[in-house]
Amino acid sequence: MVLCIATQDSHSLSHLSLRFGASLKSCRHLLENAKKSHVEVVGVSFHIGSGCPDPQAYAQSIADARLVFQMGAELGHTMNILDLGGGFPGLEGAKVRFEEIASVINSALDLYFPEGCGVDILAKLGRYYVSSAFTVAVSIVAKKEVLPEQPGREDETSLAPKTIVYHLDEGVYGIFNSILFDNTCPTPTLQKKPSADQPLYSSSLWGPAVDGCDRVAEGLWLPKLHVGDWLVFDNMGAYTMNTKSLLGGTQAYRITYAMSRLAWEALRGQLLPGEDQDTEDVCKPLSCGWEITDTLCVGPVFTPASIM
Repeated sequence: MVLCIATQDSHSLSHLSLRFGASLKSCRHLLENAKKSHVEVVGVSFHIGSGCPDPQAYAQSIADARLVFQMGAELGHTMNILDLGGGFPGLEGAKVRFEEIASVINSALDLYFPEGCGVDILAKLGRYYVSSAFTVAVSIVAKKEVLPEQPGREDETSLAPKTIVYHLDEGVYGIFNSILFDNTCPTPTLQKKPSADQPLYSSSLWGPAVDGCDRVAEGLWLPKLHVGDWLVFDNMGAYTMNTKSLLGGTQAYRITYAMSRLAWEALRGQLLPGEDQDTEDVCKPLSCGWEITDTLCVGPVFTPASIM
């Protein structure tokens, strides 16, 4: 077994130590009971939680793990695994860059688990790899205009600023579940860029569920949109597709694999047959990002809850 220890994750978006992880004070007792029960503890794991702004939290957890390794050795456990957990940022513009965290981790490993000590170092890099790899496109399925409450001004309501509420075909119980679990604040990009003289309106985005929690975004200033328009959300690869909508479980999304034109031109010489071969049957890729919306008919490309 691997002993999971608690971490200092008070500044993380996900406080996993509230549910998982043993305190250092209880580790010796757990290791003693494991030995009495003929259970071999082979390593230590921890998880700082996603969105941690303090890289030193990793260094402290690695130091704590070293203490647990010493306890285990004293009690006869042969420990050779250290699992650093996950939650590593995979976005440009994150509060703490992945390279900063890696630098702190490597320094701590050199100090407490130097190369050649016989310990295998593991980590969960899912979020780092996939966060920026996927873009989600969702369509507007309903809209309504809401007037702010202004007591005593009933005769002027026609001039009052309006807030437009848009309902999307996906919400926090599906692809946008990271809003609930990771406290993320997704910001949409319009399929068509508005002109400079186009008026903007206070807007909010809601999912299809009929409750007050299915709120995707609020406080946005958007031009007037229409049912059937598409909104694009970048950096939606982590903890999105693995959670299905709870509205009957029938909502489906479509994944379109795309590559930029520049990358395709760089690779096509290695991936495609030579010029003397028949290339009519070779599938040419879609280009990604704005090239799709600029050059292709959006209808066939983006189906409800479409993911690129």
